Amino acid sequence: MQREHRVVVLALDGVYPFELGIAGRVFGAAEGRYEVLTCSADGRPVRCGADFSIVVEHGPEVLRTAGTVVIPSIAPGHLPDELPDAVRAALAAIRPGTRIVSICTGAFVLAAAGLLDGRPATTHWQLGDLFRRRYPRVRLTPDVLFVDDGDILTSSGAASGIDVCLHIVRADHGSAVANHAARKCVMPPFRDGGQAQYVEQPVPAPTATGTAATQQWALEHLDEPLTLARLARHAGMSLRTFNRRFRDETGLSPGRWLIQQRLLRARQLLETSDLPVDLIAGQVGFAGGASLRQHLHAAIGVSPQTYRRTFRAPRGAAEGPPVVPTG
Repeated sequence: MQREHRVVVLALDGVYPFELGIAGRVFGAAEGRYEVLTCSADGRPVRCGADFSIVVEHGPEVLRTAGTVVIPSIAPGHLPDELPDAVRAALAAIRPGTRIVSICTGAFVLAAAGLLDGRPATTHWQLGDLFRRRYPRVRLTPDVLFVDDGDILTSSGAASGIDVCLHIVRADHGSAVANHAARKCVMPPFRDGGQAQYVEQPVPAPTATGTAATQQWALEHLDEPLTLARLARHAGMSLRTFNRRFRDETGLSPGRWLIQQRLLRARQLLETSDLPVDLIAGQVGFAGGASLRQHLHAAIGVSPQTYRRTFRAPRGAAEGPPVVPTG
């Protein structure tokens, strides 16, 4: 097994305790492949976003040794217009080429340091307008879970901080290790970074008249033609009623949902098997390899072969930030 990759979490005043612990929990579940350290900008205790302070074990000097740096979210009331000198100096200590990850409002810190100028990024949807006003040179995408721009990754909220850390584990070590880490954290192993944030959209309670049973049935028959009429017939509804209820429950049209599920299954097969692309396309319900290539490229901007090479890196590969597609 390759040596541990060091992840350093920078705790700043106003940090939320939950988000502060995400990196340690997720990377710590990756079968010993990461070492996670926590530091503050000056080595002193940090006031968190709750009613207590946190004593950290390290000062900013450990940032120079990091392969990945994580900036957890801080309470909006602690977001500075200008970074304190100690924070700016701590960020300046990060070596060029180090992978940097922000969780939620941590993107404000990166933007204030000029690290996001001209780059795509995201943050919590409620703070999108404030972010745009403060940092107009950042290409903000406020309606996604996370954005992977190579050596800098930004996530939108608390739970998406878990998503982006699992995404990094997948990029570094493949889906098997990431899935193992997700199971240990009792988390879904995969949510696409391009998936929309949950913006004021209530989740309807499951009912006997809902479409959940048909969704599950469709997942078991992805390799078959699944027309709207066939789905509605399985649910015992008219086309119009089924379409309306499906959209209410998933936020997507049945056709769009099917494409997402087929792409997810295809990505799993690309990561875990050596099956040819054309055969994978048939197994997940696409008309052929060309259709799979088209849909995958539209979703994440890469071909199936590029995706397979990216997420099936050999375990002995040298450390360093992976080149992964923007989510």
